[in-house]
Amino acid sequence: MPPHDGAMTGTAPDAGFTDIVRDHWTLRHLPPGWRPYGRLARWDRPIGTWLLLFPCWWSLALATGPDLTRLAGWMAIFALGAVAMRGAGCTWNDIMDRDVDAGVERTRGRPLPAGETTVRKALVWLALQALVGAAILLKFNPFAVAVALASLLIVALYPLAKRVTTWPQLVLGLAFNWGALLGIAAVEGRVSAAAVALYLGGVAWTLVYDTIYAMQDQRDDAIVGVRSTARRFEGAPRAWLALFAVLTVALWALAGALARLEASYGFGLALIALHLAWQVATVKPHDAADCLAKFRANRWIGWVMLAAILLGGWR
Repeated sequence: MPPHDGAMTGTAPDAGFTDIVRDHWTLRHLPPGWRPYGRLARWDRPIGTWLLLFPCWWSLALATGPDLTRLAGWMAIFALGAVAMRGAGCTWNDIMDRDVDAGVERTRGRPLPAGETTVRKALVWLALQALVGAAILLKFNPFAVAVALASLLIVALYPLAKRVTTWPQLVLGLAFNWGALLGIAAVEGRVSAAAVALYLGGVAWTLVYDTIYAMQDQRDDAIVGVRSTARRFEGAPRAWLALFAVLTVALWALAGALARLEASYGFGLALIALHLAWQVATVKPHDAADCLAKFRANRWIGWVMLAAILLGGWR
């Protein structure tokens, strides 16, 4: 798996901030006054967009089968939607967490705690991104619109979850994998049992990668009172990560069986199982750079899963 995004784009994170890349190519040519809004939307950290987008693409691949022209059109629509809605979600998260972020090393350089913009301007930026998402909904059938709108409550509640539960990564998983339900709803006007299994497997997958991501902040989170699965399971992190990984593979195997995918899907799932095993076995819970690299490595799981569904559905 490649290292952090900075290494892939010829940029490097800010010194002291493991997840901010100020000279990322998506920001480099923007007027200086606009760059904080790109950082609010996490344009400099595209891994989150990929992790939001892949469940959408998997579901679309289940729904369209080998019709690659049709699939490509839907994938483009969902890609635009993922950029807009991930940006809106991150902006909302930063508005709600601005005081907490100021007390955490990894996040204190974000635009709001750093004073690069104001809450009022961030709310305007949030609205603009949400309007792009709303425009995309006009392409969907009424059932898919209802499915999409149902996710908004989870998205809105996520920033509060870390204050009231030690399972905020579960809430994130429920939100981030909603595309597994929405993709098939947009194409077929229904949600299949295979899509539900795909969704639940994605939730378990999120518990793997976002627990690893949260390991970066365990010390600061304990100081400011933020909860996470990383803190909850810090006494036996590998055992819990292994459990979540097994659930991921089992639920995705069920999705393949329900969708009647061919044996090539099983080969792809075996590669995913090996990748998850590597993450669990080698992660260094108190090494922020390693945790970030492992987190970003999950992009490869997304691509392998997409290829497995496409090949498994080929008749």
